[in-house]
Amino acid sequence: MTTDQGFPAGSQELLLPQDLRLDGLPPAAAALVASRAAAARLRHVHVRPPRAASVAPMPAWVHPALVQALAAQGITSLWSHQVEAAEAARAGRHVVVSTGTASGKTLAYLLPAATASLEGAGVLGERAAPTTLYLSPTKALAADQERRLAELAVPGLRTGTVDGDAGPEQRAWVRDHAHVVLSNPDLLAHTLLPDHVRWGRLLRRLRYVVVDECHVYRGVFGAHVGSVLRRLRRVAAAHGASPTFVLASATVTEPARTASRLTGLDVEAVEVDGSPDPGAALLLWDPVVKDEPVGPDERARRRGAVSESASLVADLVGRHVTTVAFVPSRRGTETLAARTRDMLVERHGRDLGGDLARTVVPYRGGHLPEERRATERALRDGDLLAVAATSALELGVDVAGLDAVVMAGWPGSVASLRQRAGRAGRGDLPGTAVLVARDDPLDAYVLAHPASVLDAPVEAVVSDPDNPYVLLPHLAAAAAELPLTPADLDSFGPRAQEVVDALVERGDLRRRPTGWHWARQARPGVDLRGSGRGQVQLVEEETGRVLGTVEAARAEQVVHPGAVYQHLLRTYLVVELDAEAGVAVLRPSDPGWVTYPRTSTRTRLVSRERERQLGRGVLGHGGLEVLSRTTGYVRVDAATGATLGHDDLDLPERCFRTKGTWWAPDAVAAADLLADPVRALGALHAAEHAGVALVPIVATCDSFDVAGSHEVFHPDAGGPLLVVHDTWPGGAGYAERVFEAAEVWVRAALDAVAGCTCRAGCPACVVRGGCGSGNAPLDKEGAVRLLALGAG
Repeated sequence: MTTDQGFPAGSQELLLPQDLRLDGLPPAAAALVASRAAAARLRHVHVRPPRAASVAPMPAWVHPALVQALAAQGITSLWSHQVEAAEAARAGRHVVVSTGTASGKTLAYLLPAATASLEGAGVLGERAAPTTLYLSPTKALAADQERRLAELAVPGLRTGTVDGDAGPEQRAWVRDHAHVVLSNPDLLAHTLLPDHVRWGRLLRRLRYVVVDECHVYRGVFGAHVGSVLRRLRRVAAAHGASPTFVLASATVTEPARTASRLTGLDVEAVEVDGSPDPGAALLLWDPVVKDEPVGPDERARRRGAVSESASLVADLVGRHVTTVAFVPSRRGTETLAARTRDMLVERHGRDLGGDLARTVVPYRGGHLPEERRATERALRDGDLLAVAATSALELGVDVAGLDAVVMAGWPGSVASLRQRAGRAGRGDLPGTAVLVARDDPLDAYVLAHPASVLDAPVEAVVSDPDNPYVLLPHLAAAAAELPLTPADLDSFGPRAQEVVDALVERGDLRRRPTGWHWARQARPGVDLRGSGRGQVQLVEEETGRVLGTVEAARAEQVVHPGAVYQHLLRTYLVVELDAEAGVAVLRPSDPGWVTYPRTSTRTRLVSRERERQLGRGVLGHGGLEVLSRTTGYVRVDAATGATLGHDDLDLPERCFRTKGTWWAPDAVAAADLLADPVRALGALHAAEHAGVALVPIVATCDSFDVAGSHEVFHPDAGGPLLVVHDTWPGGAGYAERVFEAAEVWVRAALDAVAGCTCRAGCPACVVRGGCGSGNAPLDKEGAVRLLALGAG
């Protein structure tokens, strides 16, 4: 069975339905599978047994005021991992705490940080006391940490949050008075470091830097944050400080290596979890419609994962089970919340059902900050029973009392699965997590091979800190903060000098005896989370009100003219997109259909960095130029799924450079494939779909982090070519991971397609939602033959 913190050794797998015993399941799980029809959809159950606590005494060095504050909350002793990590940080050793969800990792940093501030305030005065900078990937998590510290109410410990929502007065107070400053990498990069002189009190006394949920910092985002932390270390040193780093994550493999790569420091790991665990059950749910006849050459029809998840959430809410439902897309959160509300009214009547429906809301990025904070408070206070969320609620925001988690589709990685499942079962009662499979090759693979996925260790965090697209803006920003010296470049990696030379050549930097100086009047800009193109504001046509935002890199696919867009359970029609101005105009309208973009993509091989044999062909990795265009969209009936029409768009072609991995069959295999060019195109197309869908088997990524392309005759390859590439300029490390683990990846794709019971291809093997060419042509049999060539 599994050996990590999510479902550790000793977990029990129950074979269903014949061996299912309801008395072995948590109450919420037993309620879901009590009916024969529901149990028939249950494919596997993984039960995490309870774990006893490993207790350690409070260290003698902890400040008395903190000891008293903890005692007032009933905390007089600690879990063993809290003491181990706190002792390391107190001694000045960089440490990463990698223990389970809700294992009290906050105290690992708070004990040494608060003690240092309180001791220093007593000797040096409050303004001269040591400080701590706490960084979280989301504003919600930082605000939640501040709330916890406020509830703890340690006398003399001053805390404050500063983020994009903080006004000038709040920022000034935090700068002048706070001992513990809670923020995020964005604020650090855009405000604190460029204006470091004004933040001198914090930086001069900076004793600790806390990096929470460090597993989130992967791919391009992780590379950006790694550069920000190197800039922070450099600026802190200029102010006379050398802080100790404390990192935390419930789901990261090789934590010491991951933390060291992120910070550029030697970091030790604390991995043995001493906290008690009430246990949990993870249900793998296959929403096959069993009561419809299925012919021998047809596959079983599945209900949509969002619809099935809405039904499960309605069941749970009807029993007053507090639930979070995770949905892959922003549109999905709105759809799931709306369908759950409708089902509650249908099942419980207008009065009771209406009251229950009002306890179900969506939560996602793109909502305004005040809307998200209100949802968090309502869920925490018990005013809501269910929230349909994107990954925005995956992290450690304290919503204690959750009984269940429903996941509409595989979340993309074992790490995310563990993180989301860990949201249920806090306290003394075991939790219930349900993974509802989509019609998708990856989900089908998980259902068919549960042990190979659920028993696997958490994936390594993939990032490329040497990405020049990442290094360039950060080295420019670093030079604007303080002149860059040759010694500084060492911490930014081997390509730093090359990037500095490029900045000098284009006139952004000037070499002086004291180093490289920023040569422009305007500050250099850095976009940590997007593709470098910023955000597009969504504006309501009649009122001019800003509804939310989308990433500019996705705008032409999401809010193109004619697109249907959902926001807070309301439906809008996009009437105008001005990508250059960063504005999309929306009109309230529900036409009864949804829209999916049609796109065309082609690639150029820019550099061949690595090559090796893979099966009957050559596998390559290197630089790519990706040229894509949104050519139109499809209108699909929202109720039936029937295609209503196709509309063309006249939008410009976009081009960016990234990293990719490609496979070209050898001459004999290529000649055989090209004997029928029409079938060859269908085989390549179907194999591309399966390959892209299975990338998360070998790389920790989301569905939008990678894409693919195929050509029967690629001019740079001289024949057929399959390509998988990162969707981020400069690359994110995912395609490189595919190159390294290609044997596992190709075998998984082959198993998913060959093992599917459909005749000509379906969403569980080679049909992909949102395919730019409408899934035409596809040749499932040809894809099996092609993938078999790659598998050898």
